[in-house]
Amino acid sequence: MVLELERVTVVSGGQTHLYGVDLRLVPGAINVLLGPTQAGKTTLMRVMAGLDKPATGRVLADGRDVTGVSVRQRNLAMVYQQFINYPAMTVFDNIASPLKLQKTAADEVTRRVNEVAARLHIEHLLQRRPAELSGGQQQRCALARALVKRASLVLLDEPLVNLDYKLREELRVELATLFADGKTTVVYATTEPLEALLLGGYTAIVDKGRVLQHGPTLDVYNAPASVEVAAVFNDPPMNMLVSDLTAQGTARLPIGIEVPVRQAANGAGTCRIGIRPGHLRLAPRTAQSVAVPCRLELAELSGSETFLHLHTHTGGIDLIAQLQGVHQIELGTQLDVFIDPDELFIFGADTKLLSGPEATHGAH
Repeated sequence: MVLELERVTVVSGGQTHLYGVDLRLVPGAINVLLGPTQAGKTTLMRVMAGLDKPATGRVLADGRDVTGVSVRQRNLAMVYQQFINYPAMTVFDNIASPLKLQKTAADEVTRRVNEVAARLHIEHLLQRRPAELSGGQQQRCALARALVKRASLVLLDEPLVNLDYKLREELRVELATLFADGKTTVVYATTEPLEALLLGGYTAIVDKGRVLQHGPTLDVYNAPASVEVAAVFNDPPMNMLVSDLTAQGTARLPIGIEVPVRQAANGAGTCRIGIRPGHLRLAPRTAQSVAVPCRLELAELSGSETFLHLHTHTGGIDLIAQLQGVHQIELGTQLDVFIDPDELFIFGADTKLLSGPEATHGAH
């Protein structure tokens, strides 16, 4: 299905939730809506589903105007972060319920339920009731009920957020595999940049009721169109330094260093320099690496990564470095972190991207 939103605005209770959104989903692919909580992702999905009618604008499905057409008249399925199963029904009957509403023949119901249950590894649970299942099994049941319809549009609103890390990782891989045949247009809402990168496909950055950028996920990550996009598509946030571009083709950073900039960003004026936390290192990467003297304020261990909260000697700027592996460094330690000019993002005074890394190293 080709789904398009044209200049869609949503107003509720005197408050605007979406501002003139234009968005064309890529058919047969996973389209991620990435943005912070209350950015407008769920409202977008409700408009796509026909649960909410926009105040202005229209929704097109395969070129047909479906604005205001009820969800029951659309070939779609939706799964919420709070998975919903019917407690009095078995898993089989939960999954089969949309097919029975469509008056599908009994043998076809059985065949399709068994097929989708096998794909989600819950075929051995079909005679149990939801209360007998784990959280991950219940979410698989809810997903199976959505998938069994074979809808041309599937909307997944943070479907894995309430599951533990291991289950989220497992189901995320399964979802990517389930939709790899290109027969279904998928919309997947998340607040996590890493999840968008792992799912691949296409990503729309949503913030404050607006779609800021939409394109292939890696393209959006590697070339965020603005400071706002860079802030959303990075966890932890990109280090952002207000700096000066000089007529000599360099950028003067407030941390006491001057670095060369690419031709695309040449020209005097104020700019913002973005440095990904993963691009701050404890050792030089190239001969062009520049040292920044800092003091360690806090170190956080997160699985196989260490986050260093640093305070620069010059300018008194706070930086975050994201290091692979476990690093035990005493608080208050004076140390140098290294940045590379070819890894800097340069945003103009209007916050739009002027220049970015030609190749992104160590994407996180």
